[in-house]
Parts: sequence; structure tokens; C-alpha cells
Amino acid sequence: MLPRRRLRGAVRARRRPSRLPIVLGGIVVAFVLAFFSLAQTVRVSATGYDVERLTTDRDALLVRKTELLTDLNRLTQEPAVRKMAIDAGLTQLSAPVVVGR
Repeated sequence: MLPRRRLRGAVRARRRPSRLPIVLGGIVVAFVLAFFSLAQTVRVSATGYDVERLTTDRDALLVRKTELLTDLNRLTQEPAVRKMAIDAGLTQLSAPVVVGR
């Protein structure tokens, strides 16, 4: 007589192993990958907005710098200084008085 083979309980009952854990694991992995992708997309978008905002700020500062340099050049010329002095109530000196010894 041949020795009897021992069969696992699932095979004896003609049940297949459950694939539910594998399916749930696949869903979790897919969710984690999708979430990671979404997080990276949001980070790239936020960086793009920051770069755009900083570029706009830089352009505004360059325009302001040009305006200030123009004003500085204009105000340091003699006619502008003379006009500002007259507007402030200052007048031109009269002829110098020479005192003899």
C-alpha cells in the first residue's frame, strides 16, 4: 500500500487562495504613485508661479531704477539746482564787497 499524500486544507476543500490582498496592495501602490505624481505637479506649478512673480518684481525694480537715475541726472545739472534754490527762497549773491586794508 502506498503512503497517503497530505493535502492542504484549501486544496482539499477545492478553494483557491484569495487574491484580495494582492488586489488591495495594487490599489494602494497605484494610489501612492498617483499621490506622489500630484504632489510633484503642484510643487512645479508653485515654483513656476514664484518665478513669474519674481520676474515681474525684478522688472518693476529695473523700471524704478531707471526712473531714479534719470531724476538724479536731471537734478544734478546746474539749471535744476538753481531752480530748486530759487524755489526754496534763496537768491543770487550780489557783487562782492572788497574791503581795503
